[in-house]
Amino acid sequence: MPADLAASSIAHPVITVKPLGFPWTTIDPFLFCVYHDDAYPRANAQMGPDASLAGRDIGQDFARKDGWSMYHGSTVPGFPAHPHRGFETVTIVRKGLIDHSDSLGATARFGRGDVQWLTAGKGVVHSEMFPLLDAQNPNPLELFQIWLNLPATGKMSEPHFTMLWSQDIPRLSLKDADGRSTEVAVIAGRVQGADAAPLPPPPDSWAAQADADVAIWTIRMAPGARWTLPAAKGDGTRRQLYFFKGASAAVGGQAVQSGSAIELRAGMDAELVNSGGEEAEFLMLQGKPISEPVVQYGPFVMNTQAEIAQTLADYRRTQFGGWSFADEAPVHGRDPSRFARHPGGREERPADK
Repeated sequence: MPADLAASSIAHPVITVKPLGFPWTTIDPFLFCVYHDDAYPRANAQMGPDASLAGRDIGQDFARKDGWSMYHGSTVPGFPAHPHRGFETVTIVRKGLIDHSDSLGATARFGRGDVQWLTAGKGVVHSEMFPLLDAQNPNPLELFQIWLNLPATGKMSEPHFTMLWSQDIPRLSLKDADGRSTEVAVIAGRVQGADAAPLPPPPDSWAAQADADVAIWTIRMAPGARWTLPAAKGDGTRRQLYFFKGASAAVGGQAVQSGSAIELRAGMDAELVNSGGEEAEFLMLQGKPISEPVVQYGPFVMNTQAEIAQTLADYRRTQFGGWSFADEAPVHGRDPSRFARHPGGREERPADK
């Protein structure tokens, strides 16, 4: 390759562009990212879908038959009680509601822009159910669940349950030279010009390390809008941009189609242009790699196979604190109000929207 072309290639902000799969491909320090977008119908009397379940693999339903899935729920969609150890879940709910219950004694109903950040640490059991409350109209659900790894020093940390309510999440709202709007919601990290200070991550999170440079942003752009994604601050940071909704865009001058995972050079600015005729949306995940061995066995993520064996033995022996609820898929009634009851009884009730 001629030297001038090699230099041009090195300077370009886009490293790779790949199609989105299921789940989405992630890079260290992230382990997993899944996007659920389900057009649930109106609700039945049991807060499930008022529709036939014929043809569904109940308990393993990811088929999106008729535009929605039951996942592992048999009556109410969702994920009944299941364990985790060694990482964190960050759940961003854009539409609909999630009912959370866990072996710490915490319960919550959250959604409509809220984020739950759960440090599994040395072990937690939780359920995530999706109650359908509207018996007259459809009940759409849209969410991301992101798994963020913990370093070896944090894998046996105390579990920690955090709620980031929608109205507290910092946002950057701006217009380009032609008056077209872009909004950035800042779940983790910092973006200059946001309307509030960053919310603190859980205390033992990799994101709480000063030099980890973890950022989780969602970006919404009007048709034709332009915005320059600023370079990351940390050396060695890696960055992935997921173009999940819209038609077409340009990233750093390179044309991309919706349904793309774009790895960027984190140390460079990258101009985003929504070149399609409809709104475009992106999720950005970035962070400094933990750079440790990853050994995963289902819902457990450790550094060695011996630690996985110990995890299985610990779970058989302790059930990570046990399960105090009447069934494995608890839901929290028909009141749509959002709330969180933390271990020890502290309660939060954000203003309803």
